[in-house]
Amino acid sequence: MAVGLMSAGMGSVPAAQTYLDVSQGNRVFDSLYDRPLPGDVGGGICGPAYSRAVVERAESAPADIVPGLLARTLREAGEGCAVRSAGLARLPALVRSLPPGGLLVAIERAPPAKNGALAIGIAGKKFSNGVNAGKISSIGADGGPQAAGKISSNELTSDSTRTKGYVLSTDVAPTILRHLGLAVPAAMSGQPIRAEGGADVDGLESLAARMASISDRRGPVIGGSLLAWLLACGLAILLTRGRAAPVAVELLALGVVYLPLLLLLCAALEPSRAAEQLVVAAGAPAVAALTLAACRGYRAIALASGLVAGAYAIDVVAGSPLTKLSLLGPNPGLGARFYGIGNELEALLAVLVVAGTGAALRGFAPGWSGRRAATAFLATGLAFAFVFAAGRFGADVGAAIVMPIGAAAATVSKVATPRRRTALALIIAGSIAFMGFISLIDLITGANAHLTRSVLDAGGLGDLGQVAQRRLQLSAGSFARPVVFVFLPLLAALVALAVRRRATLRGWLADAPAVEAGLLGALAAIVVGTLANDSGALVLEIGAVYLLAFAGFAWAERPGGRAAGAGAVGR
Repeated sequence: MAVGLMSAGMGSVPAAQTYLDVSQGNRVFDSLYDRPLPGDVGGGICGPAYSRAVVERAESAPADIVPGLLARTLREAGEGCAVRSAGLARLPALVRSLPPGGLLVAIERAPPAKNGALAIGIAGKKFSNGVNAGKISSIGADGGPQAAGKISSNELTSDSTRTKGYVLSTDVAPTILRHLGLAVPAAMSGQPIRAEGGADVDGLESLAARMASISDRRGPVIGGSLLAWLLACGLAILLTRGRAAPVAVELLALGVVYLPLLLLLCAALEPSRAAEQLVVAAGAPAVAALTLAACRGYRAIALASGLVAGAYAIDVVAGSPLTKLSLLGPNPGLGARFYGIGNELEALLAVLVVAGTGAALRGFAPGWSGRRAATAFLATGLAFAFVFAAGRFGADVGAAIVMPIGAAAATVSKVATPRRRTALALIIAGSIAFMGFISLIDLITGANAHLTRSVLDAGGLGDLGQVAQRRLQLSAGSFARPVVFVFLPLLAALVALAVRRRATLRGWLADAPAVEAGLLGALAAIVVGTLANDSGALVLEIGAVYLLAFAGFAWAERPGGRAAGAGAVGR
């Protein structure tokens, strides 16, 4: 029996929703339905007779949701399936009793613990050839070892997750249909499960634990670290009566930039929550201090931005699991995205790539302007967009939009200064062309990524409209979170202050036009990402934090600003 873990739903869902998702081979967030799941669901995984309330609820969602689609497809083909309740001790006998063409899918009883996954195993001669088979002990229902039996040591995976040992509830139906040689209906979004050699049970348990901890750790580790850095910065400024302000603000800004890099390191180390909080809270400022000691001026934040963006780019290109297991990764425990980057990284990387390019031009190539500077912005933006958006690597559709737009906006703001209407047309045409290029690459390589499945494989304008509606509804819902009600008024006040003091802001960047261009480009990227993303509030929050970090660094590096505090703090 090939084994693995199964995502039980999008967010925390009841057991009935998990089995309903299996039956329809498709799923969406509960918030996209117009009503809660009724108590009397009816049907079952292998039964097409779902209650009218369940069917009407499915029809309200902006997606092709068909309860009982698996059973209906099997019945029309003259095939069947059956569901049994059994303990682990019975599994060996059930596997031995399988007919030559049979398939057994064993799923742990739902629902799982909070943010958890369900154990899943699949057996069948046509499904797995028993590679790497060996004598191992099975585990009984009471947790004790049973008689040893010869079973396959394969792990399950699918194109839905691209993660060895991890599949989705919606992958079960396409797996059964593919096993029987039947066509998978277009309404099923899941991908057939396959078995790969080299099962590692301890590794699966570690994977499950890390995925389950991501949501719970984000607030204490990330929020706690940011709060500690803000307090330390304020205390340093207060104790020195402002003389240490430039250095303190630069350390704070660089710490924010280095935060994702320390989180990537912790994904590799898999520390406890307390240890991860200590590594991030102490490690990011320490690396920031080393950077300031080695580099002066905008070179420091350019170097930090390049290290962070480069580390994540290398990780996704290498197919490493670290990005998805970092606290700012795609959060696979939520059940929505399992590889590449998520909205959190999309927002901060857009700022680091575009604004970081402006800082690099100012720090390392101050003589570059015009076409050379424009080429640098466009080449950097498109290169990172390709890595994070191409189906074989990051597979983030948003990155294919925000990074080219941010880079293009930077080139037309201060650096290249073409005619504004022509520039706007070039930005729009270039972004569309780049999306087409990414789509072509996905089709040629057979990447079968999010873009291909949700847009290119859509059945027409109606399906594309459902995709757009789904994203807009989720984006609107993201602004209803309690933390947003605190954040949005603060952000609005900062925006009003920036508009009122825009002449002062320009003064900070009087000798750094490339930095100003990078900041304006990054701002454009965040605005577009907020409007086009299904987590608009999240993109806005994170993007604003990183824009503030760069703005703070620009304040510290303003003409005359560094000299005012340099003598007092010994730099």
